Amino acid sequence: MNKDDIFEIEIEDLGNDGEGIGHVDGMTIFVKDLCPGDVAKVKIIKAKKNYCYGRAMEIIKPSKQRVEAKCPVARQCGGCVLQHLSYEEQLRRKDKKVRDCLSRIGGIKDIDSYMEPPVGMEDPYHYRNKMQFPVRRNKEGKCVVGFYAGRTHSIIPVDSCVIGHSVNDNIIKAVKAFVDKFNISCYDELTGKGFLRHILTRVGFTTNELMVCLIVNGESLPHKEVFTEMISDAVAEYNKAADKKDDNFKEIILKSIVININKEKTNRILGFTSKTIYGDGFITDYIGDVKFMISPESFFQVNPVQTVKLYSKALEYAALTGNETVWDMYCGIGTISLFLSDKAKKVYGVEIVPQAIIDAKKNAKLNNRDNIEFYTGKAEDVVTEIYEKKVEGSTADVVCVDPPRKGCDEKLLNTIISMAPKRVVYVSCDPATLARDVKFLSEHGYELKKAVAFDQFSHSMHVETVVLLTKVHN
Repeated sequence: MNKDDIFEIEIEDLGNDGEGIGHVDGMTIFVKDLCPGDVAKVKIIKAKKNYCYGRAMEIIKPSKQRVEAKCPVARQCGGCVLQHLSYEEQLRRKDKKVRDCLSRIGGIKDIDSYMEPPVGMEDPYHYRNKMQFPVRRNKEGKCVVGFYAGRTHSIIPVDSCVIGHSVNDNIIKAVKAFVDKFNISCYDELTGKGFLRHILTRVGFTTNELMVCLIVNGESLPHKEVFTEMISDAVAEYNKAADKKDDNFKEIILKSIVININKEKTNRILGFTSKTIYGDGFITDYIGDVKFMISPESFFQVNPVQTVKLYSKALEYAALTGNETVWDMYCGIGTISLFLSDKAKKVYGVEIVPQAIIDAKKNAKLNNRDNIEFYTGKAEDVVTEIYEKKVEGSTADVVCVDPPRKGCDEKLLNTIISMAPKRVVYVSCDPATLARDVKFLSEHGYELKKAVAFDQFSHSMHVETVVLLTKVHN
């Protein structure tokens, strides 16, 4: 099989990045923008020894699960790789991904007896409370705002995004007008020069508070009074237009305009210093009944509707009665800790990022929770040291972990096993590392009881999972 060969292929499955998978003469072919059931004419664009990459030239027979993408640039943009797949099928595929990993990697037999139905969204659009838009000048010198194309840093221009809050459309328009009005330079990744790098927005879905943050390669924003006025007008325009269209509309409140300073030649979006130029340096929002202060740098779940469901499931699995000591490992800004603290006797949270712990302590105070104690450091080091010293907090009735994609450190897993909690609630953003850790715990005195997949990022391949493991009593 060679580059530029053309074949008619039926797509049988989805890859980890949402690409369609088909076969020709035993050779696996990955094709972007195709879904299971599609029959398509495919041109080989890269041939490897055991697999190939192809480009869909023509869909000969569309899958029954294929739908028309709502976004006109869905194919080019690197974000919503599954918009062409029906939402019901997206949810089924994510559930299958979790089941397959727990069975194949985790060694769980009869997985269907443990899995609860996947938890999807009633409306899988306009669900993100945080958006980040890179800003550049195109070849004609015009300001371009949008998203990176898949696996590149080439910007696909976007005026409207179907997964972000609709107020962003007005903010993008206002920023572009400001850049043009004052001929503001835009960042160039190759040279490291140029002023405006990104636009970041945060919207409180309960409070309706809006933050607009410009990430800049400088110390201050020129013409900041004019910028504030233009953003205020954009929000007013949005409120006026939306109010006429939707009886359930809630007015957006401009609460904060901030600049974040990033003068390093790096792909990292945010710098380490922010300056408030209007209002507060934060917005507030709720997950359930728990209130949070959210700054530009804060880690906060981007899908608040699904987060309530996910954390409620974690709380259900924890089965707290008010007498338990709970450890929340990889606690971030204390979101799960605060959920658990309402039902627990004592909660200990640990997180490696110092700013996250500062935010966690503020959020605990904001919600009048005095039964939470936070530690800064690597979970595997902090928890192990406390356990070995047998000081207060060295035992746990329930452990909750919410690690990054790489999963839990084995040192931490061994400490959890030694602490011997009755229940371990594992919140995961990667089914493969989850399954690996479930297998490890299963081999050391724990057994899987329940698992459920959550769709936190509709139209992507990302899936969150919550599982419950309980201590086996010999």
